[in-house]
Amino acid sequence: MDDAKSEKLLRWRRRNSYYYGWLDRIYKFVVRPGSRVLHVGCECGDLLAAVEPSYGVGVDENPEAIETAKKRFPSLNFHLMNPHELSLDEKFDYVLICNSLGHWHDIQQVMERVRPLTKESTRIVVTYYNYLWEWVLRLGSLLKIRRPYPYQNWLPPEDIVNLLNLSGFDVIRSDSFLMMPKRVPPLTTFCNYFLSLLPGFRLFNLVNLVIARPIPAARRDEDLSVSVVIPCRNERGNIESAIKRIPQMGRETEIIFVDGNSTDGTIEEIERRINEHPERKISLLHQGGGVGKGDAVRKGFADASGDVLVIQDADLTAPPEDLPKFFRALRDGKGEFINGSRLVYPMERQAMRFLNLLGNKFFGTLFSWLLGQRFRDTLCGTKMLSRKDYDLITANRSYFGDFDPFGDFDLIFGAVKQNLKVAEVPVTYRARTYGSTNISRFRHGWLLLKMSWIAFKKIKWLGKL
Repeated sequence: MDDAKSEKLLRWRRRNSYYYGWLDRIYKFVVRPGSRVLHVGCECGDLLAAVEPSYGVGVDENPEAIETAKKRFPSLNFHLMNPHELSLDEKFDYVLICNSLGHWHDIQQVMERVRPLTKESTRIVVTYYNYLWEWVLRLGSLLKIRRPYPYQNWLPPEDIVNLLNLSGFDVIRSDSFLMMPKRVPPLTTFCNYFLSLLPGFRLFNLVNLVIARPIPAARRDEDLSVSVVIPCRNERGNIESAIKRIPQMGRETEIIFVDGNSTDGTIEEIERRINEHPERKISLLHQGGGVGKGDAVRKGFADASGDVLVIQDADLTAPPEDLPKFFRALRDGKGEFINGSRLVYPMERQAMRFLNLLGNKFFGTLFSWLLGQRFRDTLCGTKMLSRKDYDLITANRSYFGDFDPFGDFDLIFGAVKQNLKVAEVPVTYRARTYGSTNISRFRHGWLLLKMSWIAFKKIKWLGKL
């Protein structure tokens, strides 16, 4: 291919560098650097290079684009191939489909070709144009502002979700970005960082994002062991009940109490009950100089031996008898991060004060919007995930930082950043029978607002501002 043809292909990206820069940031937020990445419809390879794969493969049916990509990114692998005939004998951590989905005559056929190239942890990352922009983009092509395409299928989000489901994929979350694809300061900043986030206005964003996973196969109980971590501080009266009420799950269930320097005899009570129940695998950890439930949870998870990790609050207001529901949801592939919700069933009187109830509903709505997945109740203490997914969150904790004294949001933000499928399990919230809450409504409410601001900047603004 001569240099003139190569230059023509690259000119479109330079002329629309602001728009392509946004696309690069969206994909870099989703894709972990150092992963095995396949880009179907890779064009000249810029996006594949931007996500910094350890092993990257690009596929495109345009011979000029493939030759250009090979010259520019010799460390990556590019194949001239029609996506409808996609055939590779390897598996990938991510499959990227950036604005090319609407160019394919049979999207389901392409996605069915993609399916054998995935493993259980693979994520399919799709961006596509909002169909409401059809005539604006057609005009841009006529005016030679945008690259013309001979074929374009303008699909609403519901059709894309359905096509993914038909091809064996389960949608994890969706989002939208970019109301103005051209830089017009200061209007661009206002539209893309503020207006585009508001309900109603979001319908007019140009770029839609969908992240999906292969529909997983259910596992057997004997395939999984469970570690139940119980952070506790001054909960002496609840220890015996916790041990008796936590059911056996999976191949083996261990109970780990993490004591936060109790002064009411909780430590002695745990030690006594451990001796009384040699048939149960129970251990005690001392939090020491650590502060807060989040620190206790991390210490407990670090010591746990189970394939599945779960938090059970020591006050037992979320009943331990509900834990098998969480386990079945994880085991059967309904979700990878199982979050309890206290706001579905009627709760016992005195279980939650009125202002706390309003705050929980507010933060549930706020975080559903921030995170692109439904969270009816962010502060329910019962949360379950696999050891391997927790290790993934831990390894990438630096993106948000160590900011969460509760532990709930460290896990929630991490689960969303690592594109884990969230499932909510309703629990019947009960009143305390011993002790008093360690939660301060106003002081901790202010902390929650600060954490919401962190999530807003890191997720909605992709860490840009």
